Amino acid sequence: QVQLVESGGGLVQAGGSLRLSCAASGFDFSRYHTGWFRQAPGKEREFVAAINWSSVMIRYADSVKGRNTISRDNAKNMVYLQMNSLKPEDTAVYYCAAVSGSFTENHLRPSRYDYWGLGTQVTVSS
Repeated sequence: QVQLVESGGGLVQAGGSLRLSCAASGFDFSRYHTGWFRQAPGKEREFVAAINWSSVMIRYADSVKGRNTISRDNAKNMVYLQMNSLKPEDTAVYYCAAVSGSFTENHLRPSRYDYWGLGTQVTVSS
């Protein structure tokens, strides 16, 4: 049974930090690229960050570049998102996802991802 389980969300003041974690199981995690997306109320799901299977290629949305760091540990089947200098506009449900195939072609597009977690809420107060 494929599972992606996010954790680490919560309520934080603007300027604070959170570290999201995503635990993968039920598939060969080391062969999949992974991404973080977020969705705020009334908005479409948007790309936040992605990392390829070997951690050689990493991409960030412009809105989080310089503030977020994505990483993964294939030995533990885990992917992480360190979020610093949080802003109220970062408030959203954050989703972890896994995608196979070409990282370059697929990492930005939610429709290309094979597996999704249920999400974790991040709320940043001003």
